[in-house]
Amino acid sequence: MEWYVVRVHTGQEDRIRDRLLRRVKADKLEHRIPQVLVPVERVTEVKAGKKRIVSRKVYPGYLLLQADLGPADGEQSEEDKAVWFALHETPGFGDFVGGGARPTPMAPEEVEAILARMQDSEVQPRLAVKIRPGDLVRIKEGPFEGFDGSVEEVLDSKGLLRISVTIFGRATSVEIEHWQVEPV
Repeated sequence: MEWYVVRVHTGQEDRIRDRLLRRVKADKLEHRIPQVLVPVERVTEVKAGKKRIVSRKVYPGYLLLQADLGPADGEQSEEDKAVWFALHETPGFGDFVGGGARPTPMAPEEVEAILARMQDSEVQPRLAVKIRPGDLVRIKEGPFEGFDGSVEEVLDSKGLLRISVTIFGRATSVEIEHWQVEPV
């Protein structure tokens, strides 16, 4: 079994995955296509001062597919042809990434990294920080409320931003939670 990346219509990844799984089950090909995944991660975002956890697609417009597509060269069996037919005749199924006549499977370490990222975000949702180093921000809460500053560093693991703020004519570095600032 190898993992492959498949292009699909952006925004319809879940619907196409469901169609494909129904097709695989109807054709009794579960042993040849055991998994079809939409890679998602759970992210904590703050809107209007409220924290909420949402699922975000890691690669919009793509599915991960674990499949046995048959031998790379030589004669294809009827079951190999059925696998290809089930995939390509599913509405919304695009094409394989890296595929010419024969798609290129993903490297095992790539698959492990994506699956680990999905698993880690289930346990500890990642913070959705849309602010990058160098951005100008205004602090909207806390002891430095009303001050403007420049983002020096984004500390994702802590959910903090290190911001350079001018206080009494001197640049001072302060650490502020990401939800306490807004872009200028």
